[in-house]
Amino acid sequence: MRQMVEAITATYVQEDADWAITVSGRGKELTARAPGIIAARDRADQLVEQLAGDTKTTVVHLLNGSALDFTSAYMTARLTLPKLPPLEVPPPGSVPKQQTPDSAEKKPQLPPSKQLPKAVEDPKKPATPAPAEAKAPAKQA
Repeated sequence: MRQMVEAITATYVQEDADWAITVSGRGKELTARAPGIIAARDRADQLVEQLAGDTKTTVVHLLNGSALDFTSAYMTARLTLPKLPPLEVPPPGSVPKQQTPDSAEKKPQLPPSKQLPKAVEDPKKPATPAPAEAKAPAKQA
């Protein structure tokens, strides 16, 4: 007979820039705070591990009582690009600071695990073909 799994509920409440998390289930309740919804979700996973241990559990994440609201807010945070400073466009004919003539010639150093053996890295000169032997006309007997 299959035993019914009790779901663990993670509830999120935004308080200014921070998030308050309450994880409840199995007769226990744990709380924490985190500086953003992504960090709050990570922290909720840690709290779930404390409650459930190594057993397999179902976790329902709620924002404003809605799993859809949580998923929407979480995915928006995950997929939103960070704000970057405006791109500076150099005047025509100038060399950007990152690309000086000296740095353009140097290869970036690869970690040892990604480096090829020395014999493969150095370009080899093409082998010169052996001169074709002149064929003597066959003797007729």
